[in-house]
Amino acid sequence: MRAIQITEFGGPEVLRLVDLPDPAPVEEQLLVEVDAAGVNFADTHQTADDYLAPQRLPLVPGADVVGRVAGTDRRVVALLAGGGGYAERAVAHPAATFDVPDGVGDGEALALVLQGTTAWHLLRTSTRMRAGETVVVHAAAGGVGTLAVQLARQWGAGRVIATASTADKRELATELGADAAVDVSQTTTADEVRDVLVSANEGRPVDVVLEMTGGHVFDGSLAALAPLGRLATYGMASRTPASPVSAGELMATSRAVVGFWLVHALRTPGGLGPAMEELLSLVHAGALCPVVGGSYPLAEAASAHADLLARRSTGKLVLTVR
Repeated sequence: MRAIQITEFGGPEVLRLVDLPDPAPVEEQLLVEVDAAGVNFADTHQTADDYLAPQRLPLVPGADVVGRVAGTDRRVVALLAGGGGYAERAVAHPAATFDVPDGVGDGEALALVLQGTTAWHLLRTSTRMRAGETVVVHAAAGGVGTLAVQLARQWGAGRVIATASTADKRELATELGADAAVDVSQTTTADEVRDVLVSANEGRPVDVVLEMTGGHVFDGSLAALAPLGRLATYGMASRTPASPVSAGELMATSRAVVGFWLVHALRTPGGLGPAMEELLSLVHAGALCPVVGGSYPLAEAASAHADLLARRSTGKLVLTVR
């Protein structure tokens, strides 16, 4: 089968198209004939071996695929354990495999199974967003951000503040339901980030922040929280660590910091099932619109990674495999 494999860690240049043997399912695993694979910012960390779990070479990147269970007409989208998505065939566990209804496109299904479930858990599980609260969504034109903006609005946020680095991205965020869209990409200090966010909330601190940048953006977002506010951190796109968080400071301000990695949501009762069920029903009702920002042939996976790293993309990126 054709696959993208890396044999050394690095940037997009290490992604190479090769021929590999088909993966062999074990126990109850399913073999999926892949039509399309998702491309995620976490994949760039996996390729560089600077993410949450150490990687072993050689490896085939990719955490999510859509296609058909081998030998059947059953169309599914699956979240994979440990990668393997950038290939013509992949193995998936039934607990992380979901039927795709008619009318839901490949890119939409891929956006829901990873970015959608992440946004769902960030708002429902990690921050427990309540109706009427102000929610800040960083990187609001990205895969998680475009869905988080819509879900926060759908679930009754009092005000949704989006951050994005270009005018076009900020316009997209407002079209998706953000009340305000601002730019923190040109800031250099935590105080600047705090001031931008508080100003966007009409001079008031904010209640919930979904943060995946790290560095001074994390620090400023934490400083912008109101008492009893919650910040969920789920990435470090800047590859710059935030300042250490003091327990005493959290107590003095009644703020909370919650880390989130989707892997752990798979281990909760029902796994990703409740999130996928609600997300698919919202799409069916026209209340949620996954944004597919670009499609690339499998052989051009390096171009997809380069666009992600250069912040040229919006929404979900997809590799067309078949």
